[in-house]
Amino acid sequence: MSNPDTDGLSSDLSVYAARLVRLVRREHAPSAGSRVLSILDELGPLGITALAQVDRCSQPTMTGQVRQLVETDWVTKTPHPTDARSSLVDLTDAGRAELRRIRRLSAALVTERLARRTDLSLDDLATAVAVLQAVVEPSSEGIS
Repeated sequence: MSNPDTDGLSSDLSVYAARLVRLVRREHAPSAGSRVLSILDELGPLGITALAQVDRCSQPTMTGQVRQLVETDWVTKTPHPTDARSSLVDLTDAGRAELRRIRRLSAALVTERLARRTDLSLDDLATAVAVLQAVVEPSSEGIS
């Protein structure tokens, strides 16, 4: 599917997706550690080293973030079932509630901005969501 038009639009998609994330962060300053909550929501329980790798930060930085999230009761640390030297970090119900709150704020911001755009339809929004979902969660269709 690669051609100059596809490459340019793919670049634009990446740029605007990143700008949307930054806009949301500027407008309602999600809580510290919201990335960690999102990672755990997406991937399930992880060790601190794996969390640091996914978040592309150092292990000491992730250790500090996890410590703060444990103190706020948004995550738990439990012994790793197969490695006694490490632990697993997982979301608590309070952490899931915080993530829902952040996502509601993000949705409200996007909804507000879309309401000002009479040139865009619900179908346009559905297409944008479908494209982003397909890029983030590629199907195995066509892969041998």
